[in-house]
Amino acid sequence: MKSKWFLIVAVVLAVMLGLTVSMAGCKATTTETTAAKTTAAETTAAKTTAAAETTTAGEPVTITVTSWRTEDIDAWNAINAVFMKAHPNIKVEFKPIKNTEYYAQIGTALETGTGVADVLGLHSFGTGKNIYNGGHLAKLNDLVTGLTDLSAHSRAAWATEDGISYAVPIGAVVHGIYYNKDIFDKYNLKEPKTWSEFIKICDTLKENGETVIAQGSKEGWTLYETGYNDYGCNFYGGEKSRQKLMAGEMKFTDEPFVKAFEAVDSLTKYYPKGYQAIDYVSSQQMFTTGKAAIFIGGSWEIGTFKNMGLDFKLGWFAPPVENEGDKLQYCWNSDIAFAMYKDTPHSAEVIEYLKWLLTPEFGQKLMENLPGFYSYVKGDYTLEPLAQKMLEASYNADLTERLTYEKLSDKEPSGNSLMYEALSKLANKEFTPLEAAQHVQSGLETWYKFK
Repeated sequence: MKSKWFLIVAVVLAVMLGLTVSMAGCKATTTETTAAKTTAAETTAAKTTAAAETTTAGEPVTITVTSWRTEDIDAWNAINAVFMKAHPNIKVEFKPIKNTEYYAQIGTALETGTGVADVLGLHSFGTGKNIYNGGHLAKLNDLVTGLTDLSAHSRAAWATEDGISYAVPIGAVVHGIYYNKDIFDKYNLKEPKTWSEFIKICDTLKENGETVIAQGSKEGWTLYETGYNDYGCNFYGGEKSRQKLMAGEMKFTDEPFVKAFEAVDSLTKYYPKGYQAIDYVSSQQMFTTGKAAIFIGGSWEIGTFKNMGLDFKLGWFAPPVENEGDKLQYCWNSDIAFAMYKDTPHSAEVIEYLKWLLTPEFGQKLMENLPGFYSYVKGDYTLEPLAQKMLEASYNADLTERLTYEKLSDKEPSGNSLMYEALSKLANKEFTPLEAAQHVQSGLETWYKFK
């Protein structure tokens, strides 16, 4: 199925126009002096030239790439094989680290200067920026051609306020609701458009003895990133409310955000028995083995589910809006970018690799091998059907990012960790929706300024 990639760009540009805090208005210069810039540029150029000569003359140079997605080894090996075929003097090894250990391990490696990968995968906004602020990443503006072809919004998730890009954006993801078509067909259920229709479906499934939603509360991040940031956007007001929250003009205790907590809370009765002990992987397995009808998750699940070998037809629908006629508020999340370790001995090879990540050839290979991840590069691409459906949902939606990733998680206690705690306690009936909102708000007020 062919998809004109300019449609994605048009949609993302629409979001950019609505952003009150945008990288589009940031300065293109840094606080460095012109002389310092020239010296740094000459040093980098000299290192790059020397490395390039070594690569041409000697054995293939090996560069290592790491990320938190251990499930993507086969996919990245297939992607990188295309690059290596065109660059026989560069060998790329993908060595991921378990997601729960990722930042601790690379943090230790960076501080000690040992065992650091040449290319580091980074989450967006504060998480990645903390690594850059530690002085460990190269400035890419003048090194990687193609970065300036991306939208300001795309670059902003991995850039400083004065416009320094420290990573190449490679993958965005979206959120929604997967379902077992065979179970839905059994009860003549159709994809819902509104929240009330969705609740009726859940009630029907529960009344007929089905396990409705494969969800646990052992890991609070799942309730936040694929729950509150999934269907919750339609209750708290999407991007407009996110911008007001960052500006301090709204608080988590305001009605829209409390309503989103209430929406999460309303689904608890449809979780499996003993959900308090169920983690993310267990919930995936419950759904893929046909033991639950619904899985609320992200577009990145497409490949995971299909690799597990489903015995049923897989369906998906966008997060139901609160009321009929409401415009979909859709979480289009800047998910992953690749950065260059500042002290890599293979800067020339890494730069060549990062440049390739901004080509349509890479974009096609990324979306072929990791369906549900969307390239930032314009192109005429062939997409997997479910990935195409998720993309098309964005065409007439208002796009937003995950609520607390930008600014609100720059310090401790971070908005992300507060949301994990609040939603886990909400699911376990230790908090009411209002108490969950108060927990997040009071934690943020210890360091973030609200009006």
